[in-house]
Amino acid sequence: MHKLILFFLATTTYIFSNINIVVSILPQQTFLKAIGGDKVNITLMVLPGNSPHTYEPKPSQMIAVAKSELYLAIDVEFEHVWLPKFQSLNSKMHTIDSIKGIEKMPMKQAHHEHESHDKHEGKDPHIWTNPSNVKIIAQNIYEALVTYDAPNAPYYKTNLDTFLASIAKTDTQIREILSHLKGSRTFMVFHPSWGYFAKAYNLEQIAVEVEGKSPKPRELVTLIKEAKEEKVTAIFTQPEFSDASAKIIANELHIPVVKVTPMSSHWSENLIHMAKTIAGTK
Repeated sequence: MHKLILFFLATTTYIFSNINIVVSILPQQTFLKAIGGDKVNITLMVLPGNSPHTYEPKPSQMIAVAKSELYLAIDVEFEHVWLPKFQSLNSKMHTIDSIKGIEKMPMKQAHHEHESHDKHEGKDPHIWTNPSNVKIIAQNIYEALVTYDAPNAPYYKTNLDTFLASIAKTDTQIREILSHLKGSRTFMVFHPSWGYFAKAYNLEQIAVEVEGKSPKPRELVTLIKEAKEEKVTAIFTQPEFSDASAKIIANELHIPVVKVTPMSSHWSENLIHMAKTIAGTK
């Protein structure tokens, strides 16, 4: 009887103890929370307002890594530098490839650059700007949770189904908004973060900047001319980057600079906001 009680207590503790999981960026936190619910403790690495290109973890975050069971990787630049260090710090922590099954696109070249795409290194990491990719990420998260915490599989499956339905609803809303688009399907961005969004909805992004380089005066003139030809109605910039060049173009064309970041935790509202701005309904 005593052994039975101990077994019950151990099993109960396992079922009701949360999994400690580390994620790199805010959108992942949203996805994981949607599926893991109250069964997971989430540590976010790249804090709001920071760029995954340059972020360095705080001591408190390193302590959290040392205590975590899982790391959900999404292949952003931050991970290329820090994941090996995290794995050295905590060899028991399992790294999960949350974008398994997603084909990454080349990073968008700025229109004012004439180099071949073959010379441009690196893939676009912003895969979550396409709802179809978020479905794949969600499935990968679910499979990781079930593998690690099988007793709570029904709970995770219920949450997954609910989240997949919300992703489908977001996609439907975006398509409905853009179906009323009568003008150009081209939009201008400072940093080329919206390639997957553009491809998903038959849009075209004009990038002002690529790989941290702002355009030179001559290139600005070319961009302004192209924006006029394409009847661009707004320039999207990110809080993580300087928008000085975007403001010059916006002032010349008398169009607004719209701050929106793909790093937002409100991924669905973010994409819908993008669609409405491009369609001129907001």
